Amino acid sequence: MTGRVEGKVAFITGAARGQGRSHAVRLAEEGADIIALDICGEVGGTARFYPPATLADLEHTAELVRAAGRRVVTIVADVRDYDAMEKGLAAAVAELGRLDIVLANAGVFQFGDRVVDTSPQDWSDVMAVNVTGVFHTCKAAIPHVIAGGRGGTVVMTASDASTKGFDRFGHYVASKHALLGLMKTLLMEVSEYSIRVNCVSPTNCNTTMIQNEAVYKLFRPDLESPTPEEFAESSGTLLALPGPWVEPVDVSNAIVFLASDEARFVTGLNMTVDGGSAWI
Repeated sequence: MTGRVEGKVAFITGAARGQGRSHAVRLAEEGADIIALDICGEVGGTARFYPPATLADLEHTAELVRAAGRRVVTIVADVRDYDAMEKGLAAAVAELGRLDIVLANAGVFQFGDRVVDTSPQDWSDVMAVNVTGVFHTCKAAIPHVIAGGRGGTVVMTASDASTKGFDRFGHYVASKHALLGLMKTLLMEVSEYSIRVNCVSPTNCNTTMIQNEAVYKLFRPDLESPTPEEFAESSGTLLALPGPWVEPVDVSNAIVFLASDEARFVTGLNMTVDGGSAWI
């Protein structure tokens, strides 16, 4: 099956690499034009865990979309900066002519401290991106979808941490729990416009966010210098299905379904892409 979102336009935050890039490419392969936004820089103290995305990363995403035969507009902006996001998105929608799909994907991951030891700045940074950034995305984008009069879909990137607790990253867990509440409220407010609102919740996903020394040590504190293979062994204990993690395309395929007319009566769903981690 191809062309499942043919002729539609998708707005994706955090699109420079990882899951965001994968979503952009898969939606382009299925016929959508893409508005790709990323900060292309450091957010708070996250660089001590993994390196930030770059402008070159965002341009590579754009190249992949063009290679799939679709149009793309890139925006360098911070989801915490509503005015910059709104201005950039308005210009992109004017260029591409419509907006149908909104993927509030941008997020940051920090860990290592108990709640009582988490710095106020780290708490603020995670909440500002993972919660306020999603609010900003919805606030800026949904009026364009409504104006189109064709309905549409909003998908927020949550996490298996949106329904479970994990030791030593309480601010991240709290931020992802918040998205479920926002999704449940938002769908009540936009359903009359035939706009559907869902979350997608991956477990560990094979991106830069987990493939780094800091995460290896988080999962294998018993080892001084854990290897990627030793991390994979530990990560695999989170899943019921065989395997250490999910791939970005696994999440993208779920999003393609949620964005397509196949899911025209699917709203208010937290779709897990977690290999059964919710059950173990």
